[in-house]
Amino acid sequence: MNHTFKKIAALLAGLCIAGTALAQVKVEGGWARATVQGQKATGAFMKLTAPQATRLVAVSTPVAGVAEIHEMKMEGSVMKMRALPALDLPANQAVELKPGSYHLMLMDLKAPLMKDSSVALTLTFKDAKGVETRQQVSVPVTTGMPQGHGDHKH
Repeated sequence: MNHTFKKIAALLAGLCIAGTALAQVKVEGGWARATVQGQKATGAFMKLTAPQATRLVAVSTPVAGVAEIHEMKMEGSVMKMRALPALDLPANQAVELKPGSYHLMLMDLKAPLMKDSSVALTLTFKDAKGVETRQQVSVPVTTGMPQGHGDHKH
């Protein structure tokens, strides 16, 4: 029986090591737009780079009743925003969530998001095999795109 226990322990140790070998999605330049009293929605933005083909399938945060993945795009001469069920993250290609494009929409805010505070987000990813992983990030709250972010011009 002791021999069987050692085999199981070795197998579990191997699974734990394999599990930690899964590289996380790189999250860079994250920020959320500050709100004013009475404002019930805002956006969160960041650059995501996955080491393997992955999809962002959900987002949650304690500061909002609803958090969704959104896309803004021109349809004719009208800018339209819609919720997406998921956002594809091709392997080793940065996908930028930015104003006027893909972003995280935080709705039914429980309190105003104050400049110089931060917002905790839980991002849920699903890989090509259907394995879900959750990643916790904290992004600063600011009134606009932080300096040095993206193609910011002075």
